[in-house]
Order: sequence, then C-alpha cells, then structure tokens
Amino acid sequence: MMSRFPIALILLAASGTLCSAQSLDDHDYKLTVNVQLVQLPVSVLDKKGFPVRDLQREHFVVYEDRVLQEISFVKQENVPLSLGLLVDTSGSMLLKLDGLYTAAMTFVRQSNPGDETSIVSFADSVNLDQDFTSNTGELSLALRRIIPYGRTSLYDAVVLAAQHLTKDGFRDKKVLLIISDGKDNHSNYQLKEVLDTLRESEIIAYSVGLLRPDISTTYRGFGESGRRTLKQLAEVTGGTAFFPESAGDVEAVCERIVRDLRNQYTIGYQPSNQKMDGSWRKTVVQVSLPNSSPKVLVRTKQGYYAPGAKEVRGESRPTLK
Repeated sequence: MMSRFPIALILLAASGTLCSAQSLDDHDYKLTVNVQLVQLPVSVLDKKGFPVRDLQREHFVVYEDRVLQEISFVKQENVPLSLGLLVDTSGSMLLKLDGLYTAAMTFVRQSNPGDETSIVSFADSVNLDQDFTSNTGELSLALRRIIPYGRTSLYDAVVLAAQHLTKDGFRDKKVLLIISDGKDNHSNYQLKEVLDTLRESEIIAYSVGLLRPDISTTYRGFGESGRRTLKQLAEVTGGTAFFPESAGDVEAVCERIVRDLRNQYTIGYQPSNQKMDGSWRKTVVQVSLPNSSPKVLVRTKQGYYAPGAKEVRGESRPTLK
C-alpha cells in the first residue's frame, strides 16, 4: 500500500501555446497549504490539438463527485517547472536511441530560464543520471552516455522518479515525461501501486511511446500492452500519451507537449464537501461555449484525495541510485 502525501490540493493538468524562452517568476503559481482550496489546472484544446485561449470564468463548470462547485477564480499563466525526464535504457530500446535522444532534447532545448530538469534512466535498476539542473550541456552529456541493456523496471522507475520530483524538484509545477516502449518485465511495484502514487501526487505525466521504429522480432507483441500502460500512466494525472509513427515524428510530438505545458488555465474552488476524511473526490471540468462554437477537448486530473488519510508504511522497495 502506498502512503498518501500530505500535500496541498494542487492538481496538475496542462494546456497552451508554445512560448518563447523568457524570465519567469512562479510566485503566482505557488499556493500556501490550505485544505479549503482546490486548484485544477486544465487543458482546453481544439480538434487539432491547439489550445483554446482567452476563456473566462463563466465559460467553465466544475463538478466534484457530481456536485456543482462555485468557482473562485480562473487564470491562464506560464510558470517555470521542474521536469523529470524518465528514459527507458533497457535492451528493447537499443534500436530506438535516436528517437529517445530527440524526444528528451526537444524538451531540454525549449526549456525556459527558470526551468530545471533531471534525468532518471531505468533498465535492470533505476538510476539518477543527472540531478536537477538548467545546464543543457550537462543534460545532453548524460543522455549521450546511455547504453541500453537488460530488462525493463518501468513501474519501479515511475514511482522513484515521482518521489524524486516531489521531494527535490524546486519548482511548484512538476512534470514527468516518460519515454519508453511501455513493457515492464522487472519491477517490484505493481501497476496499481504506480497509478495510486501518481493519482496522489501533484505531478502531471506525459508519455512518449517509442513502439514502432526498428523493433526487433524479440520484442514484437509488446506494442499493445505497452500502449495501454503508457496511456494509463499519463491519463491518471491529466496528461496524455503520444505514439510517434516514426523517429521523424518524435520532435513534433514533443513540441505539442511543450505547447500544453507552457499555457494552462488554473481553476480554483472551495469544495462544498469540507470533510477531512481522506476520501477520493472525482473532479469533472466542462467548458460551456455558444452552440456555434467548435467542439473542444477538456483535460484535467481525474480527482484528488481529501486530507486526513492515514499514512501506511509499505515493505522494503527499490531505491534511486
């Protein structure tokens, strides 16, 4: 059983247009711990996946456990982030190194001055290859040192990378980017435990599934199960998964994720249910636009745990090396 983090109710999702690098201050994003307030960052996208901008409070509707909530504020902002790059270095990635490097470096190159990035790799074990830094040279060198080998400890890696991001990431907005073929065959954690960890965290996760390019016959059949896993890991946090058809599509996919991350709506409300009972609260956000307006996609985290849950210590688990 995973312990529930005693954190502010800040639930991360992402949306927006690609922004040029600029000096940023995340003071407005930071929230004093207040159990009376829930913040839901929300993506609103058009049918082509581009952000819908300039919406106001009257355009949004929020439900918690099917009960309509009164919205306190809506804002759209671009803040610095702590990014955890989680890269699969198992043997199944041997012929996909170009795609892996392209995906990771797309994020590194388009980072804002206030961002910080760490790199965690996983194969038979989970390793911290580069702690949080804004130095693109250090990040590039860490990625270039990667040599694929061994089996895939994906579930262990997600839990450990999420813990590192939560504990050591300096920025209040925390993002986990998972680059993998999605097939776990060597973890101590189970998928349900991993999903619970992400569900209870402040992290938004995105997955880039490198399933197709140059995959050897040894690993055929991993595709569908890997796809399902990567979708679950992202969607439970309000993020999403992408599956490039070729190595050439990887950069475009990653730029699309950057667009999501750089601009977002943040919706704040005081929940009508003020019980501090540790229960799961399901959240739904809808956008109300004139009938003549095009359809939009709304994406946010699936819910949150109310304060008051008891922490439970689990058995001995892997650690980040």
